[in-house]
Amino acid sequence: MTAITAEDTTPRIWVGCLAHYNAGRLVGEWFDAINGDEITLADVHRGQVRVSPDCEELWCLDHENIPVRGEMSPMDAAAWARVLDEVPDHQRRALCAWVESGDYVAQGDSDLPSVSDFEERFAGEWESFDDYAHDLAESTGLLTDAPEELARYFNWKSWISDLAMEYTTADAPNGGVFVFRSL
Repeated sequence: MTAITAEDTTPRIWVGCLAHYNAGRLVGEWFDAINGDEITLADVHRGQVRVSPDCEELWCLDHENIPVRGEMSPMDAAAWARVLDEVPDHQRRALCAWVESGDYVAQGDSDLPSVSDFEERFAGEWESFDDYAHDLAESTGLLTDAPEELARYFNWKSWISDLAMEYTTADAPNGGVFVFRSL
């Protein structure tokens, strides 16, 4: 088993035997979610080849670094992990925040996020939305050709407030915010 650190973004699942769970016993193990659809009864029963005949179904009773609440099947957990694996490690928390915001685009008729839409909409991690807005204004040359007299009276607060209606923000784990375009 790998050690979990504060910065680890590996999707992990605790898979348990439902027969034992329903009988009041916790029998299961932590696994990397990406392998969820390969986990066997023997894996969950700590290598025992012979398990009770009642032991037929496995279920993820807990998880971490997967941006949905509640239990799920090991196959669903593997699908989430594969989607999260499509983005670089340093963007996984942002993808999770995008999903948790509820303002994300799903793949087809599933709940899984569309990575290509995430990549198109993710505008980075910033100290604040105001910082993002000021950087955007400078990088696009918003006031470059405006006379100095006019630029001096530009209403930044109003412009940033209007701009915010076209974006979604989510708290970043180290302070600041993730910024996403709402296309």
